[in-house]
Amino acid sequence: MSEGRLIVGVTGASGTPYAVRFVEQAVRAGRDVWLIVSAAGRLVLADEAGLGGSTDEPDFSTLWPEKVLAHLTYTPAEQLRAPPASGSFEAEAVVIIPCSMNTAAALAHGLSGNLLQRAGAVALKEGRPLVLVPRETPMTRIDFENLARLAAAGAHVVPAMPGFYHRPQSVADLVDFVVAKVLARLGIEHGLKVRWPLLEREA
Repeated sequence: MSEGRLIVGVTGASGTPYAVRFVEQAVRAGRDVWLIVSAAGRLVLADEAGLGGSTDEPDFSTLWPEKVLAHLTYTPAEQLRAPPASGSFEAEAVVIIPCSMNTAAALAHGLSGNLLQRAGAVALKEGRPLVLVPRETPMTRIDFENLARLAAAGAHVVPAMPGFYHRPQSVADLVDFVVAKVLARLGIEHGLKVRWPLLEREA
């Protein structure tokens, strides 16, 4: 396993600000990021986060500064012939944030229709951490069953359900809550202030 490299996938589910913040924090924690974004994900990144450029040639400088981009490698999900498609490509973990129900369904049933789905399948078969951050409401029984099936297969399901006990003052605080949960699941230290107030008083 290669510590220091994360595969981060972005799908067309709403919630792309979680992905933007997660990448920032992963790089700050010393990780390189191989970013895989679906076509729908690029559209939603443009709508929700202000991604510039075009769908075919996205401009990630509108999302992250150069100090983040220097640790970022990007591949569109449609490009199946890329290193993350192989089990020989070592990575610390695969994080799909946000994870659409379409992507969850594909992974739950062993389908690899694009590079992102393939990277998730590789993580499962190689026994590497796979973290899924679904952002969908309401969910159907089919959605719950797919997520349960993935959890049974070894994936970590971290729904984008922000808490409020840290008394958030902004949308950014709510985003940080979810991002902190994903980082914690991976054992990556962070400085995001999202702890339960009682723990902060005892610290």
